[in-house]
Amino acid sequence: MVTTEHYQAAERLLRRSARPGELVIGDKVRPQWIDGGARFWYAVSNGVGRRFVLVDPAAGTREPAFDHPRLAAALADASGQQIDPEALPFLAVQLAAGTVEFDAFGEHWRCRLDDYACERAEFTPPGNPLEVPSPDGKLAVSQRGHDLWARSLSDGREWALTTDGEPDHRYGSGPDCTSNGTLLRKIGLPHLPPAVAWSPDSTKVLAHRTDERGVRQTHLVQAGPADGGAPQLHTQRYAHAGDERMPLAELVVLDVAAGTVVRAQAEPLLMPQMSPISTRWAWWAPDGSAVYYLSRPRDLRTLTLHRLDPATGEVTTVLSETGDTRVEPNQWAYEPPIVRVLADEALWYSQRDGWGHLYRYDLRTGALLGQVTSGQWAVRQILRVDEAQRVVYFTASGLVEEDPYRRTVCRVGLDGSGFARVTDDELDHVVTLPGNPEYFVDSASTVDTPPVARVVDWDGRVLVELERADIGRLTETGWTAPERFRVKAADGVTDIYGVLYKPRGFDPAQRYPVVDNLYPGPQVNRVAPCFDPGGMGLDAEPVAALGFVVVALDGRGTPGRSKSFHDASYGRLGDAGGLADHVAALRQLAGTRPWMDLDRVGAFGHSGGGFAAARAMLDFPEVYKVGVALSGPHDTPCFNLGFVEAYDGADNPEAWARSSNVDLADRLAGKLLLVHGEMDDQVHPHHTLRLADRLLAADKDFELLIVPGAEHTFIDCLAYVRRRCWDFLVRELMGTRPPAYRPAPIAIGPELLGELFA
Repeated sequence: MVTTEHYQAAERLLRRSARPGELVIGDKVRPQWIDGGARFWYAVSNGVGRRFVLVDPAAGTREPAFDHPRLAAALADASGQQIDPEALPFLAVQLAAGTVEFDAFGEHWRCRLDDYACERAEFTPPGNPLEVPSPDGKLAVSQRGHDLWARSLSDGREWALTTDGEPDHRYGSGPDCTSNGTLLRKIGLPHLPPAVAWSPDSTKVLAHRTDERGVRQTHLVQAGPADGGAPQLHTQRYAHAGDERMPLAELVVLDVAAGTVVRAQAEPLLMPQMSPISTRWAWWAPDGSAVYYLSRPRDLRTLTLHRLDPATGEVTTVLSETGDTRVEPNQWAYEPPIVRVLADEALWYSQRDGWGHLYRYDLRTGALLGQVTSGQWAVRQILRVDEAQRVVYFTASGLVEEDPYRRTVCRVGLDGSGFARVTDDELDHVVTLPGNPEYFVDSASTVDTPPVARVVDWDGRVLVELERADIGRLTETGWTAPERFRVKAADGVTDIYGVLYKPRGFDPAQRYPVVDNLYPGPQVNRVAPCFDPGGMGLDAEPVAALGFVVVALDGRGTPGRSKSFHDASYGRLGDAGGLADHVAALRQLAGTRPWMDLDRVGAFGHSGGGFAAARAMLDFPEVYKVGVALSGPHDTPCFNLGFVEAYDGADNPEAWARSSNVDLADRLAGKLLLVHGEMDDQVHPHHTLRLADRLLAADKDFELLIVPGAEHTFIDCLAYVRRRCWDFLVRELMGTRPPAYRPAPIAIGPELLGELFA
């Protein structure tokens, strides 16, 4: 029986990602650098509010940024407000010599730290979130209409940097298909900040002119606009697989003072999904003498590094690599490319030997000078290059035998000699880098080991321990740590890895229904190797709290391992991240865990996971009896060109058709809930409606929830949508009546937005 108590526990766990610090205290340290990175402060939850901590790595000190009780008393005296020193009324501070400044109660305050006297201070407007400030802090660039403008931050003077922008041929923005228009309207922003990069000396701006002329138009109808008027039509440029036209980006260099525009003397870049500047596929040389950028043709089988002269616009090719399938500059599609341009050389990421490694090239001739890293593991990120010592520091996955996804900090000479592990343990390491190259901030954890945050030098010495996460409140919900497992894929040979969450109040004498919490990639992994389950893990913990065994895994075709492992999905998006591997894993797990009831297996996923959940029901109806599919791209030929062509091939309509769920609707045998947001501009609702149409034609019973006004993630109705999903799983898979309990809405606040855009 599922009770209100189960739902309340699930509700608290659903809020874990949206409200950091509510259940886990001290798990996330986000440094705010001061003194050029020599010191930093951070705010960390204390379970009620926040503690503000000041760290000096060189001195090896960590201390309160100020006396919290004294500051609370001083601010209470000055403001007339009651203030809890454990829950100070501000989120951020400015630390200067002997003072701390912050915003509270609609006013700006300055407090002296010698006598703890607070006074109202002249308000300095915060940086405009729609502007990009220059490195020297004197100027900012913003988007106005279809052009870019500069503003002096000292006197407010403004001037146009471009004047010829026009609809669908504009400056400063990425493609419309990833503009997040619905989400931005909900949080009151007209658009994203411009996609630009300042030169190191603050004199020039790298930007691009986006050309979406002739790109397919798609439409969304908002039935209930905020003003209560008639339904509104929203039109978006959104290229589908196989379309002739896709978004293009013409790189330009803008001289802020002179007002000149230098255009790249090369073909515009293909930009099917995201801005090359936002994704750091285009960047300035450290001395500002050049711009470097990466390009790929439509079939993605060649990757080229170019040099752009910012004074003349001349473009030269530095080096290029071609492969039989897509050539990628990283393991995860949303991470920066693993490329570093040095004084006379370039470090280049390649999977040519079957694994992701670094190679060194002559920057002027493009000649290969040697392979820097090697072995059956993959480089994940370049952290630092010490050119004087000829050493590169990086993270790598595959060096921990029990879990090939855990990241290790390593170093090696640029000639390939002297490989060593800087973090020599079995944990996963998430690294944050300051401007100061003498140290890094490391968060070390595993899926069942809470994180420890430390400041570490490049020899691996711990300079300061910052936080040890407290999971007491998390365990009070009935949560238990997930079990990391290894099983064989459907081929009986390949090792695959996942996590298993036991139900709340687990009793091994009982048998529990099983939910496969899916995300197929192939651009990212479903399972994080660290303690934080991440955005892909939003649903696993709450569903387990309801009384289900929840399984999540990464089958063949997902990233993070060898080239061949990832290429298993090339031209095979319909495999949905290796669904056959999921079935094989479930059977192996249940073979040693008799409390897993494989007669009651469900599939649950969002976005690509929504596609996979429906696909599991259609391809393996004998296994998956219940499915919950949210925001799924079910009709692949009508999905985002950049995604489909990257993973199914650029000229492969047969594969696109095989990857569509729509034509398989007559296979449905179990209970299926389809959910989609009316205003989803990432995966348009026509995907779910087309599948629903085919299900109707096949006379199949199913449930359909179209959420009015909702965008892709259901950000402003998350609790409602997930409760409907929980009810469906409890009713159809567990076979019992859901309680009447209604989780409270999760408000869109600074914490939630911070998590969303972190």
